[in-house]
Amino acid sequence: MQAIRFTAIAFAALGIATAGSIYAQDKAKVRAPVIKVLLENDKVKEYETMYNPGDVNTGVASSATRIIRVLKGGTIERSYADGKKETLVLKTGEVNFYTQLPAYNVKNIGKTVFQTYVVQLK
Repeated sequence: MQAIRFTAIAFAALGIATAGSIYAQDKAKVRAPVIKVLLENDKVKEYETMYNPGDVNTGVASSATRIIRVLKGGTIERSYADGKKETLVLKTGEVNFYTQLPAYNVKNIGKTVFQTYVVQLK
């Protein structure tokens, strides 16, 4: 009887450990881009963002006015809160001006590093 109880406890512990490991792997699959803040004050935030393939930025400031210069071009996907998705191919050297957009996430769906330089007005 003790052997059965020990086996049941061992399998339960293994199940909990495996479930935690699977959850951690799912969470590990979603990587955030590397953001290097170059300057920040009460009027402006200036930073570079580097997206490796598969990186997802869930912290895009939707209400901020910003200028984005593409340092290394690539293909990204914007996912909006309403479920709409938009694919953009941005070229090195391209400059874009954005004002208040709906909330969205950005994912690098290309096969190379995608890098931007951003000046965001506060």
